Amino acid sequence: MQYFLVKSEPFKYSWEKFNEDGRTFWDGVRNYQARNNMKEMKEGDLVLFYHSNEGKNVVGIAKVVKEFYQDPTTDDDRWVVVDLVPIESLKNPVTLETIKADERLKDVSLVRQGRLSVMTLKPEEFDRIVELGS
Repeated sequence: MQYFLVKSEPFKYSWEKFNEDGRTFWDGVRNYQARNNMKEMKEGDLVLFYHSNEGKNVVGIAKVVKEFYQDPTTDDDRWVVVDLVPIESLKNPVTLETIKADERLKDVSLVRQGRLSVMTLKPEEFDRIVELGS
């Protein structure tokens, strides 16, 4: 199993809206590194959902339920989406400040490449963020 983190601005697509929808395709990615990370996602992989700009915190856990396919919002075949479903909300959202302050998370992409919208996580990074949120 692999682990990832996806970012969304809450006013565009919030964790609450994702839970209401029950499933979504993750679209709008227009960065090659983020796209390549999405192409690595396999069915069953776990994904942390991060509210960017407003809140700046990890709020929940999702799961990949469909591997990458052509982004239906564009005719440009360079861009892909994956389908995600929400699994659970974190009891306590984990702030970017908390992540930056944790020695075990100092190398996480969220800290090193803050503008990247889809990133990989090491299993121990994923587990630590979930632990901080429980």
